[in-house]
Amino acid sequence: MQDRLLSLLDLGGPVVALLLLLSILALSVFIYKIIQFRGSGVGRHGEIEAAIRAFDAGNAAAAAASLGKSPNHLAPLFLKALRAGEGGRARLLAEGEAALARVEGGFRLLDSIAQIAPLLGLFGTVLGMIDAFQALQEAGQSVDPSALAGGIWVALLTTAGGLAIAMPTSLALTWLESRSAADRLMADLAIEAFFERPEGSARPMDLADAS
Repeated sequence: MQDRLLSLLDLGGPVVALLLLLSILALSVFIYKIIQFRGSGVGRHGEIEAAIRAFDAGNAAAAAASLGKSPNHLAPLFLKALRAGEGGRARLLAEGEAALARVEGGFRLLDSIAQIAPLLGLFGTVLGMIDAFQALQEAGQSVDPSALAGGIWVALLTTAGGLAIAMPTSLALTWLESRSAADRLMADLAIEAFFERPEGSARPMDLADAS
């Protein structure tokens, strides 16, 4: 495996080396985000939804208990909203944006890799084709078709490498963004629910017994 990798690097040159580095970087970021999402409970909203239902039914204590059991990283923020009343809404919204920004960290890097990888592969192909046709011109009448085909194969290798990196990176980013977007929607819903306080729902002062 090591010999084959070194052979590919030798054939593709610096472009293949850069693509390999991008693939390692993209995989590292994705693994880190998976660990971060799991530890932060991103996308796990069962207890939060139960808290909203309990709050709408006028049971503040049950709502606070559900939020206390939630693994989602936004649950402590929602618990503050449950206890705050209208006065702290702007502060809680800002804290929610900061928490979601931490979850979304690294998305720009993955997006850049997904966009740059195929362009870098195409750049390598163009360089390879330039070398191939330069060799064709220098050969004059004594052209070796196998040598020309080999040069073109090496040139196309970089395009294939770029696409092979860009496609899974784009899919991984889409999945991560969908999970983050679900948390963002839940944040909007929960904060609105706890501040709206429809008739019959719990009031902030009712939470004194829930703490």
